[in-house]
Amino acid sequence: QVQLVESGGGLVQAGGSLRLSCAASGRPFSGYVMGWFRQAPGKEREFVAYITWSGASTYYTDSVKGRFTISRDDAKNTVYLQMNSLKPEDTAVYYCARSAGRSGSYSQRDYTYWGQGTQVTVSS
Repeated sequence: QVQLVESGGGLVQAGGSLRLSCAASGRPFSGYVMGWFRQAPGKEREFVAYITWSGASTYYTDSVKGRFTISRDDAKNTVYLQMNSLKPEDTAVYYCARSAGRSGSYSQRDYTYWGQGTQVTVSS
């Protein structure tokens, strides 16, 4: 089993920044794609970003490109999501997830382990 624990969420004004962390324990963290997803009130959970197993490549949904940055520190078994220029529409519960393998994916179905989520609220 893999346990993922997110932290760093909170309340921030529009234009502000937050950095989310996701600490992994249990089975290996390195060698797997790690992703961030979010679920806004009344909406389905959606893809935000993922980082490849090597950390060499990152991918983002269009609405966060240029504002969010995903990174990983395999020595610390931690993946991060730096969120800048936050907007009210970024308000959601943010989840990190570990993929089933080394292939990157935008689909939740390709992620095996999930954290419990951390709330991000952006006020206007």
